[in-house]
Amino acid sequence: MPSLDDIARFQTSLEADDVAWLHALVTDWQIIADLSFSDLVLWVPDAEAKGMWAAAQIRPTTGPTTLLEDVAGTFVPTGGTDLLERALATGDIVGEEADELFDGSRFRVQAIPVCRGGRTVAVIARRSAESGLRSASTLESSYFEAAGELGEMIRRGEFPLPGTRSDLADSLRVGDGFIRTTAAGIVRYASPNAMSAYRRLGLVGDLIGTHLGDVTTGLAGRRPTDRGPRALLGGDTSTEAEIEGAAATLLLRVIPLRSGSRRSGSLILLRDVTELRLRERELVSKEATIREIHHRVKNNLQTVAALLRLQGRRMELPEARAALDEAVRRVGSIALVHETLSQSFDDNVLFDEIADKLLRTVLDVSDESSGAGRVRAERIGSFGSLPGVIATPLAMALTELIQNAAAHAYDERGGTLTLAVNRIRDRVRLRVSDDGQGLPDDFDPARSLGLSIVTALVEDELGGTLTFEERTGGGTTVAISLSV
Repeated sequence: MPSLDDIARFQTSLEADDVAWLHALVTDWQIIADLSFSDLVLWVPDAEAKGMWAAAQIRPTTGPTTLLEDVAGTFVPTGGTDLLERALATGDIVGEEADELFDGSRFRVQAIPVCRGGRTVAVIARRSAESGLRSASTLESSYFEAAGELGEMIRRGEFPLPGTRSDLADSLRVGDGFIRTTAAGIVRYASPNAMSAYRRLGLVGDLIGTHLGDVTTGLAGRRPTDRGPRALLGGDTSTEAEIEGAAATLLLRVIPLRSGSRRSGSLILLRDVTELRLRERELVSKEATIREIHHRVKNNLQTVAALLRLQGRRMELPEARAALDEAVRRVGSIALVHETLSQSFDDNVLFDEIADKLLRTVLDVSDESSGAGRVRAERIGSFGSLPGVIATPLAMALTELIQNAAAHAYDERGGTLTLAVNRIRDRVRLRVSDDGQGLPDDFDPARSLGLSIVTALVEDELGGTLTFEERTGGGTTVAISLSV
């Protein structure tokens, strides 16, 4: 099905501003479809004046559809639809005409010209199923009246209304709750859902006949924006806000209605979002709790590292002191992950920052404690975001590999340690490469505590693979492959 842009670009001579106006209209015309219980089809004139193109369509959520098949992209030649051509030529709303579907059911069509800047740029065909002999209810009559006023505003070029709306306000439907007020702000009609929402907010009695701004001000526990409810509900501009009371929260959208140059009242759509806001607050509370837990774990790990460091200073045997220093680095790598998680809003971490910190801190300590020359580090590629359950063991494994390379691969000349990462969707492959002395002839990773830890972390905890390779030109590469 072609888009509005496709049809406007290739089949019409509409200007860019005209197309933008039509986009704003179809963004907001669900309200009209629902109020009129009608399908809407937007027709635009052909560039060569040979007919009209159906550029967009929408079906109502409040009643049956007459559009059993999509019509967007359909071309009707001149003379094929007199109703649309008269509305386009005169700029007037052309009265309803009866038509019949292939299954024998009947529907009525009304043509509404779409005006912008004093010109008619398109026509809306409003198609509604015939209701038979049943008279319209009070709710239906109120809906039809509001739909008629919006149709007149489209004809005069006063709708769509300027301004932007949030996604949540765009999701408001007529069936959620509907209130119609006069120019003075007095409620003429309130749907049952609207009454239920206001009663949950604390209303006692009826809304009809009351001043909506005054009632809402009395029920609201706090101002929804920098303006009070009276200004929001009685203003001349389309707006949206949340009204929060002691027991409920309502989302409102106010659409001013005009009759010629004067304001005739407002159409208010509303929804009770109390449960949604409660769940959001619970989620925020849980996220804050989780971040606090990570923060406390990080602090506890730093305390453990400090105790190990103090104990190491008291050790007389160099081997014991070195073992405690390694333990301090291992605890520090875990604390680094928890520190990052404590600043995150979910259980994922951007691992590049952690990897860079490990490269800096582990190599700085190694340069101070070893007799080798300075080791430079570089990272190529990106890890992206990793779950915390993977980030912690991976950080420990990287710590061991970086420390092992710094301690055993280099002589007094130093060298460069490279961490290369390649991530494709949920598969990560990383290579820790040094340009040092290479592996000894009797190399066995099981003899090294650090490499044994790496093997256990990668293969057992992460479910990945670990290989040791001689690097071309000298040095060693440790390759890790895992799924995230």
